Amino acid sequence: MSAEERESSAGPHVPLSLVRAGSRVRLVSVQAGRGLAKRLADMGFVPGDEIQVVSNGVPGPLVVLVKGSRLVLGRGMAEKILVK
Repeated sequence: MSAEERESSAGPHVPLSLVRAGSRVRLVSVQAGRGLAKRLADMGFVPGDEIQVVSNGVPGPLVVLVKGSRLVLGRGMAEKILVK
């Protein structure tokens, strides 16, 4: 079994925008163009890292904790970040 098959069998990947406040998730991938993917990587969004959702103010922005930093993301950005 390849690493990709193991990952997909470990559970469904969902957009960060759907994760409830207080949950901890692991980043799987960023489904965005090169510019946004680089911007998110520069902010600390690296596949395999843990993200904690502090606040998910539907329909407002998300507040997340990444590597000890509190960040605010718009819903459009959060839709492009896949987690498990």
